[in-house]
Parts: sequence; structure tokens; C-alpha cells
Amino acid sequence: MSNWLILRVHNLVAPLFAWLPRPLDPVRSIKAKLSLALGFAGGVGLLVFLWSIDFYRVDLLWIAIAAALGLVTLQVMAHGATVPLREMTVAAREMARGDYTRRIRTRSQDEVGELATAFNQMAADLAASDRQRRELIANVSHELRTPITALRGLLENIVDGVAAAEPETMETALAQTERLSRLVTDLLDLSRLDAGVVPMRSEPIDVPAFLERVAREATVNAGGTGHDVRFEVASPRLVVPGDRERLHQVFANLLDNAARHSPPGGLVTVRAERHDDHVVLAVVDQGDGIPVEERERVFERFTRGERATGGGTGLGLAIARWVVQLHRGTIAVVEPDDQRGCHIQVRLPLRAV
Repeated sequence: MSNWLILRVHNLVAPLFAWLPRPLDPVRSIKAKLSLALGFAGGVGLLVFLWSIDFYRVDLLWIAIAAALGLVTLQVMAHGATVPLREMTVAAREMARGDYTRRIRTRSQDEVGELATAFNQMAADLAASDRQRRELIANVSHELRTPITALRGLLENIVDGVAAAEPETMETALAQTERLSRLVTDLLDLSRLDAGVVPMRSEPIDVPAFLERVAREATVNAGGTGHDVRFEVASPRLVVPGDRERLHQVFANLLDNAARHSPPGGLVTVRAERHDDHVVLAVVDQGDGIPVEERERVFERFTRGERATGGGTGLGLAIARWVVQLHRGTIAVVEPDDQRGCHIQVRLPLRAV
């Protein structure tokens, strides 16, 4: 109640003080401002006090000595309070030049200390954003260069007559073009993620029919890329709310990864089980699996892991986690039941949030 009253009084009085002059604005030091403000206020109070006790009886020399000592004491006491502000000024100038490594050191528990803590957090966030931006540019350049270089070499061979435009040659060119298309699509999704543009069209999804459709498409895609794997779906009758297109993107990516990392003739299992108010969907392959220390990192951008082979952009699982989180769910790599292969588990709520 007291805080509310203080806030109300402040809101009423603040417009009145906004019209008052600001004589200390030309002073460039906050310590000097504090000294002048306190000295002026103390001096006015002292003059009133001296006037009340007959000013002519007081020795002016002692007044001057007391004022000088007061100013010196104020400068010493205010030093520690203003050092973080000066450090923030220097750090802000360095940040404007691209250096985000400076931090403010203070043990103060007042507003200046809170400002320093907020400044350090801001500097850390800016440093992380700058690092991600640099990594994104480097990774995108690398990912684009690989298929473009392959396409350029292939087309140069055809133009120079070294290679003929045979179906096998054009199939290789098509594969590199599709890789470029996947990368561009993933980058567009990534830009929507960063921009917060998230159009969602939630509808009831029949889980068995949905998984069967994704598995059929994965079978066709795996056959087209030469991965001889089988897909098996096991799911009870369940209906989950969600964006069908985005969830299809998640599981198409998971099944594509499972097919690429499974041995020839391997089996990829897609299971769905109901756990209270959630449905747990698992994609399990028979490949080498993901080491424990890498199971969290595989959901980071442009991370493929040691088991990755060609074809991926390193963005699929990052986008999958983003889509699952949009549905208020979770996705994680868990320990497989038979200690073999990769086991990715997706948990989605059975009711719309």
C-alpha cells in the first residue's frame, strides 16, 4: 500500500518538477553534481540556522573549514558510487566498436549495482548474439559453397564436353539442387523463428493416420536416395491438437535422419503412447546412436554430430525443437531400450494450450 501511495504521489508531482530549471546539466561529473547539490542544500540550511542564532556571532573561518572538509568527505564517499558509472561509459563506447568482452565490477547493492548487473547481462546477451551471427554467416557460407561448387564443376564438365548430360549426371545435379532447396527452406524457417513470426493453424490430428502418411513418404524418399530401410508404425487411436504441416515437418525430418543413419536393411520404428495428458511419440533407428555428451547439442543450429553423413543442413533438429516448443511440448534424445541406435522422443499435450 505504501509503495502504491508513493507511486501515486510521484506521478502527481513529477509533471510539476518537469518545468523547473536544471542548472546542473552543464556539469560533466556526477560527483561534482552531487557535491554541488548537497553543498547548496546544506548551505541553505546552514544559513537559515545561522540567521536564527544571530549570524554575526559565528566565525566565518570555521564555516569555510567545515564546508571544505564536507566537500572533501563527499568526494571520497561518492568515489565508489560513481566508478561503476564511469566503467559503464567506457564499456558502452567499446561495445559500439564491437567489443563485448568488458564487464562492470561492483559490489554495490543499490540502484547503481542493479544497473551494473543489468549492463553485464546485456553485454553477455549482445556477445552471444554477435557470436551466433558470425557463426551463422560462416556456416551458411560453408553450406552453400559445397553444393554450388559441385554444381559448377558438373556443369563446367558438361559445357566443356568432358561429361555428357546423361540421366546419371543430371540426377547428381538434381540432388545438389535439392540440397540447396532444403537449405534455403530451413533458413527461411530459421528467420521466422528469430523474427517471432509463427503462424499456427491448430486442428485435431489423427495420430495413427498422420504417422502412417509420414512413414509412407519417408519410404519413398529413402528409396530415392538409395537407403534400403523399412518403417514400422505402432500407435493406438489418439487425437492430438496441432499444426499438421509443421508437425509433418518435424517427423519427416526425424524419419529422414533415421533412414540416413540406419544400416542397409535396417528398421526404423515410430511409436506413439499415451501418458496421462500427453502423447509420447518415439522414433527409433538401428544405427550407431548419438553419444551422451552430444545428445543436447544436436538440437543446436548447424550441429550434425560425429555420426552425420552428407545431405543434412544441420538445421533440421533445431527447427524441430522450435516447432515442438510451439506446441508446448518437448523433444529429446533418450537412452534406447536395447542400448542400440538413436531414440528421439517427442512429448505433446493431448489438449490445446
